[in-house]
Amino acid sequence: MKMIQVLGSGCAKCKKAAELIEKVAIEQNVAVSVTKETDPQTIMAYGVMSTPAVVIDEVLIHSGSVPQESQIKTWLA
Repeated sequence: MKMIQVLGSGCAKCKKAAELIEKVAIEQNVAVSVTKETDPQTIMAYGVMSTPAVVIDEVLIHSGSVPQESQIKTWLA
């Protein structure tokens, strides 16, 4: 199971990113655990300057925008 964190303030884009990741995971039949992290210190610990950001298995892989479905599919493959 992939552990996925969506980092951000809880804004609409952050929520959309989390929902999109969950949707694609279901479509791809990939087990994921998606959590939303809003703590500024945790977000800064990853060096994120622009949200939403996506962390998979403790590795920052995206920041600054809602990811595209095609990107998410690549991450989950």
